[in-house]
Amino acid sequence: MNLSLAHSLLDLAFPRACAGCRGRAGDEFHYICWDCLAAIRMVQPPFCLLCGDPGQGDLPEKYFCAACIRQKPFFDCARSAATYTGLVKDMILDFKYHGATWLAPDLGRIMFACLSAHFNAANIDCVTCVPLHRTRARERTYNQAWLLAREVAARLGREALDCLARARATESQTHLTSAARADNVRGKFAARKGPGFLKGRRVLLVDDVMTTGATVNECARVLKESGAQEVLVLTLARG
Repeated sequence: MNLSLAHSLLDLAFPRACAGCRGRAGDEFHYICWDCLAAIRMVQPPFCLLCGDPGQGDLPEKYFCAACIRQKPFFDCARSAATYTGLVKDMILDFKYHGATWLAPDLGRIMFACLSAHFNAANIDCVTCVPLHRTRARERTYNQAWLLAREVAARLGREALDCLARARATESQTHLTSAARADNVRGKFAARKGPGFLKGRRVLLVDDVMTTGATVNECARVLKESGAQEVLVLTLARG
């Protein structure tokens, strides 16, 4: 029995529902119908050429935001697929906190479309992710960023590497200012291997949501210290 026929038979017995409208899911995306997919607010220009933060008002298509001008980040470029609203926000919350790991392939597909639009896939050597502290990992039983990294790496045809560890637990970033977020994560990440293990490699760093960029920036700093030639950041959503 071929895979397509097997999926069709499973759909008859256990129909897949769209994560947004709860109607019939599509064929290309397992848990998103086309109407809900079309309603997702993708990040559109103008946005900062470095960090990808969408700008407001009458801005040139190519510009650098004030934060990146004030202090250039350690990563070389960051892009996010969608805004952290609506269906994407709901899916991330279910995926991250309610064990909805079956959403990983669909979320990974959205991220890969963003990667293909903004990055040169041929210039990426490996994929890694923002780590969880071991205490949080035990509570959740999985790292949502690692699941996304594996999905993206598989589509990219590259290796997913567990490069980073969260050396110390951090306070939730949700209600912190931009400066406080940077202080909160400074020195909290470490490389899993010694200096130079990423020497000359161009690394794609994956996470679910990027807000101020403090977390991915600190991770990028550690990756650069481990020898990475370039660090690109890809997130599903921009908060």
